Amino acid sequence: MGHCCSKVAGKHDNTDVKPRPKPSPPGPVDISGNETPVISFTGSPWQIRYPEGIGASPAPGTGTPRRVFKWPFPPPSPAKPIMSVIRKRREGKKGKPAPATSPDMTTGTGTIHEGEGERMLDKNFGFERGFKGKYEMGKEVGRGHFGHTCIAKCKKGALKNQFVAVKVIPKSKMTTAISIEDVRREVKLLKSLSEHKHMVQFYDVFEDDQNVYIVMELCEGGELLDRILSRGGRYYENDAKSIVIQMLSVASFIHLQGVVHRDLKPENFLFSTKDEDSLMKVIDFGLSDFVRTDQRLNDIVGSAYYVAPEVLHRSYNVEADMWSIGVITYILLCGSRPFFARTESGIFRSVVKTDPNLDGSPWPSVSAEAKDFVKRLLNKDHRKRMSASQALTHPWLRDKSHHVPLDILVYKLVKSYVRATPLRRAALKALSKALTEDELIYLSAQFNLLEPKDGCVSLDNFKTALVKHSTAAMKESRVFDILDKMKPLSFTKMTFEEFSAAAISPHQLEALEGWETIANSAFQYFELEGNCVISVDALAQEMNVGESSHAILKDWIRSSDGKLNFLGYTKFLHGLSTRSSNTRQHQ
Repeated sequence: MGHCCSKVAGKHDNTDVKPRPKPSPPGPVDISGNETPVISFTGSPWQIRYPEGIGASPAPGTGTPRRVFKWPFPPPSPAKPIMSVIRKRREGKKGKPAPATSPDMTTGTGTIHEGEGERMLDKNFGFERGFKGKYEMGKEVGRGHFGHTCIAKCKKGALKNQFVAVKVIPKSKMTTAISIEDVRREVKLLKSLSEHKHMVQFYDVFEDDQNVYIVMELCEGGELLDRILSRGGRYYENDAKSIVIQMLSVASFIHLQGVVHRDLKPENFLFSTKDEDSLMKVIDFGLSDFVRTDQRLNDIVGSAYYVAPEVLHRSYNVEADMWSIGVITYILLCGSRPFFARTESGIFRSVVKTDPNLDGSPWPSVSAEAKDFVKRLLNKDHRKRMSASQALTHPWLRDKSHHVPLDILVYKLVKSYVRATPLRRAALKALSKALTEDELIYLSAQFNLLEPKDGCVSLDNFKTALVKHSTAAMKESRVFDILDKMKPLSFTKMTFEEFSAAAISPHQLEALEGWETIANSAFQYFELEGNCVISVDALAQEMNVGESSHAILKDWIRSSDGKLNFLGYTKFLHGLSTRSSNTRQHQ
């Protein structure tokens, strides 16, 4: 929705402009001057070749989209079933035809336009009234999906004489039960997540007959977008690290709470003050939602240049936010977007089919660690992407002093491990013995966050750690449900060695350049301690596939002794489907 403090967002849309010329390395600058200093990053100030099949971005003023789905894709909501009920009730009234609707390309439902439908909606949120008696409204500083943001001065109370940001959401725009639920959810999220230092602080919420007023911290330092612009379009590598660390810190926090932001981009990160070392805050939770660790969302929302491939495929979780952070990091380091085209459909095609260019200028001058960092976030397979906590332990960021937060991914992986078969646990234990030092640093940090006793952790450790970091959002997202599926840990304890086996992801390890070395070493351990005779039927049951897969699985078992061969071991580790395995064999 609206910004907490920034330029009028309406001036950002469909415009590519730049600041006054500043000294920069040789290369064409595809940006033109304008009164409002906002950059679109459609073109690059560096000599970067375009991906195959993708042309240059259009010149400024030709309508390059900056926000996807702004009009045809309203924000999604858990209240979708309500719309269906409303339509059925209306259609059943004396045979009257249903009101005119406009197609909602995200949900397949319609948006009610007639006054009758609007009168059926209860727009009373139960929020406190009397906003105008407590705050004096000032100028507008931002505009978003369904509302705008203004500066206001508090006239009484704890914030007396302080300036705040007020997001104003007109009730006239709440034409569906979905849009009403969206407002409720955004207020819930802001209330429960506000304690983190990189979250915009929530103060209060009011309503009257015309509007809902969300009172928040005023961020006077401007957008990250403006900071990038003021630096000539990109950051120096060392300066970029501090920005990325702040983004990862807040992303890890909201993901642990079971929340996915879904619209991370430079415009949605604001600085508290104008100081160079000011804290950065994430804003705009209008598209955010609660999500369980085993849930896949299917609403297509976000901003075109930052949307993850799996979002376009309608099956995603918190990994989609990590893709967006990868795109922002790419921009910080080189000054251009990794995926671009003249149209939204062209952008989506680029996101799904092309790889980001890390060869052209200025990438040769960027460190190998930084390029590896970007690659591991912009991996099109969401299973191979780093989590936010993992990214904070990446070698590129290791020279910076920062806290590594508890990772919700650890809970998801340990849950699967304790419920796995003995053969799979043996395969993962062998893999853990071949891990590199870089991977062990992350695992050690997570193990210590569980506060082990006598070198071991149990279910109580996992529960205590979650409670320590819990908020109301965590309860709403049902993150605690994951503990019910970890009950086998009630009767045992995990050493660091077993925890390492439980908390690793074979998919993520496969994305490493040294994967073949790791896999070969792991298979040697597996041969010594875990490999055993197995039939095709038993392997099919282990892999949870049917009889049609037997011909493929037969190639995974050695005819000499009936045990898994190297191919079988790696396929078994990844749990690849028969279809995926068959495809790879014919490539």
